[in-house]
This record gives sequence, C-alpha cells and structure tokens, in this order.
Amino acid sequence: MEKLVFITGASSGIGQALAWRYYQAGWRLALVARRADQIERWAGEHALDRQRYAIYGADVADTDSIVAAGQACIAAQGVPDAVIANAGISAGVDTSVREDIDVLARTFAVNNVGLAATFQPFVAPMLQRGSGRLVGIASVAGVRGLPGHGAYCASKAAVIAYCESLRGELRGRGVQVVTLCPGYIDTPLTQKNRYGMPFLMSAPAFADRAFRAIESGASYRVIPWQMGVIARLLRLLPNPLFDRALKGRPRKQRQQTP
Repeated sequence: MEKLVFITGASSGIGQALAWRYYQAGWRLALVARRADQIERWAGEHALDRQRYAIYGADVADTDSIVAAGQACIAAQGVPDAVIANAGISAGVDTSVREDIDVLARTFAVNNVGLAATFQPFVAPMLQRGSGRLVGIASVAGVRGLPGHGAYCASKAAVIAYCESLRGELRGRGVQVVTLCPGYIDTPLTQKNRYGMPFLMSAPAFADRAFRAIESGASYRVIPWQMGVIARLLRLLPNPLFDRALKGRPRKQRQQTP
C-alpha cells in the first residue's frame, strides 16, 4: 500500500506545498486544517485522486479537536508513515499591551501545545509498528529573539527544544523525530512582513528540500542552508553586538484588535 503522510495547516503555504510534493511522490494524504473547504477546493483544482486523500477539519489550538483528527485518520486510513506538524501562527507582540498577552497565549497554544497534540495519537501506534517519522516545523526565528517577535521566536525555540527532547525519548525504538527550520518562505504568513527577507524561498522549493531532508533520515535541517549559516553567526554574536545589529529594524506587525 502507498505510504501515508498526515499534515496539519494544509490549507495554504508550506502545508499545501508539502501536500502536493508528497502527492507527486506517490504518497496518500491525510490533510488537516480549520478551513477544510479550502483544502477540498485545492484538491479539486489539482484533480487529486479521491482514493489517495482524506480531509480532516480540526483546530490545532483545541487539543481534543486535533487529537480526534489523528484518531479519525488512524481509523480511516491507518497509521501514517510520516506526521508533519506544520500548523503555526505568527503576529508581532508588545508586552506593554494587555491584549498582546492573549496573542502570545494563542501562539503557544497553536505552535507548541498544538504540535505535541498533533503527534500524540500516533506515538504509541508507531512504536508498536516500529517505524514512523514525526516532523516538527520550527523556524530560524527560534535561534535568537528578535524585537517585536517575542511570541513567535519563543514558540519556535520551544519547538526546537521539544522535538530534541522527543527525539531522545524515542531514539532506538524505530520512530524518528525530525526538526525542520525554514528561513523566509514566500507564504501568506510572510507576505505581510515589513522588512527585508534574505534568501526568500518559494513554498514549492522549500517543500522539495524538506521532503528530501525527511526521507534522508535527517534529524535537524535549516532550509535554505544559507539561513542556517546566518543563524549560527547570530547565535555567536555577543549581546551588545547583536542588539546593535538589530537596532531600528522594523518589527513584525501586531495583530489588529477590534
């Protein structure tokens, strides 16, 4: 039987590009998003074989919702060979603004708790089978904190640490944990950014490199590699130099509140 991949955040951007890349490689798809109608429309536009995909509507920020989607996938399609926790949100925050603390909480609910909840239904069945890959989509933004990006940077740093912890827990038991750190990828999430984005990459190009990294058995990969070099250099900068380098840099746009 064809391999199966479970992808969250599949209605647009990186998730949608990954879905198409896996489909082209002959995999079956389990696609998850709050906007399930958008996935259905996309599948129709690309003439996907209905025997090769299923769509699950779920809110990753709601633990019961995403866990139920995972359980439904197992019941309908079987245990996936790969699970990609891709769903994520990003908004600028200002800690002096009360409403932005709620934005931070929502960011953690989606990007961190939602990621763990995405993996949860599949860990025991994968261990029982003795194979599987759990893929967490982090970000280069998780390497150092950027002004105005506190919620997103902190959440992606947590993704990196969480996946590293999980990798250690599952090592030697047949289930691999993969951490992917995208740089700037041209998606609806980044198109609102008000600053330069070096080495900007298209979503399909990212998906192709991500697919190859996952299939190669990599445990950690920055895509594109140039952003990995920049991230390492930023990590090595002493705080005074780092702060000076980012002085005056435009901040990420805050979420608009009524």
